Amino acid sequence: MIDLRSDTVTTPTAEMRRAMADAEVGDDVYGEDPTVNRLEALAAALMGKDAALYVPSGTMANQLAIRVLATRGTEVLCQDRAHVYRYEGAAAPLNSGVQVHPLWNVPDGITSAIEGRAHHMPSPSLLVLENTYMAESGAPIDAAETATLCKLAHAGRLRVHIDGARIWNAAIALGTAPRELVASADTVMFCLSKGLGAPVGSLLCGPSDLLAEARAQRARLGGGMRQAGIIAAAGIVALEHMVDRLAADHLRARLLADALADRWPGSVEPAVVRTNIVCAAAARLPDHFVGRLAERGVRAGTIDPRTVRLVTHKDVDDDGIARTISVFDELRAA
Repeated sequence: MIDLRSDTVTTPTAEMRRAMADAEVGDDVYGEDPTVNRLEALAAALMGKDAALYVPSGTMANQLAIRVLATRGTEVLCQDRAHVYRYEGAAAPLNSGVQVHPLWNVPDGITSAIEGRAHHMPSPSLLVLENTYMAESGAPIDAAETATLCKLAHAGRLRVHIDGARIWNAAIALGTAPRELVASADTVMFCLSKGLGAPVGSLLCGPSDLLAEARAQRARLGGGMRQAGIIAAAGIVALEHMVDRLAADHLRARLLADALADRWPGSVEPAVVRTNIVCAAAARLPDHFVGRLAERGVRAGTIDPRTVRLVTHKDVDDDGIARTISVFDELRAA
């Protein structure tokens, strides 16, 4: 089976498994797990932030950021198809007492929301940016654009969090160090369990005082882990050895995008596919496309009723891409 549903389906490498078996551990709730401490220090340095916190999931990292950065009873601004808005189970209002406000035009939307304070509209306190932006075929956002949006938000007394679940994909696609992509933001999170191939975990990075509060909030949300060095060890391998290979995933995604566009014109704009995600218009594809792929040994997914998604990763090689494209041909000929 060729599994293109998500890069979360990746399995740990042999090196990760060895590191996990040999990991030195302690109780992380007491701050005594040396492998977790090493991972957090590495993550903070790579992101150019003071501190980092290891958490079980990207959703928890985002929600902790919202909890420590946003003010209860205010708005959290984000892109209109952002993960924190669409795919986290309305966690922000439930956990942090904030209203999520999606923006269809981000710069204008930030300005409008800030100016709305003078007209008794809900006051924003936080901007969340997603990089890469999954719903737009994993579009990377460069450092200059991020800096412009952060400056606009900070001028309006908003803090900024970056949902960098796939920030390493953005860094590879743009040829830029990730710390440059997040330099203007207050906090950033990234996932180890997607393209980097680790089995579990994400890191929230930012100022030491905010991360101390996030650690306390992690405990309240049930995210305190004990001998977590066993899984953190795989995360260290991911950061040290799995980043550069993301370029291969990007090339394979572009092959899929070109193949879809050639066979079903208008389904995908290949030029926008710069990382490892291909989002295709379901209306331009054959009926029951995802199910028919599965019948032929290829798994794909959907992110909404109108969008089919295929995600490349380390466990789908060139042969897997070639086989997938041959299945496209089978469907076109059917």
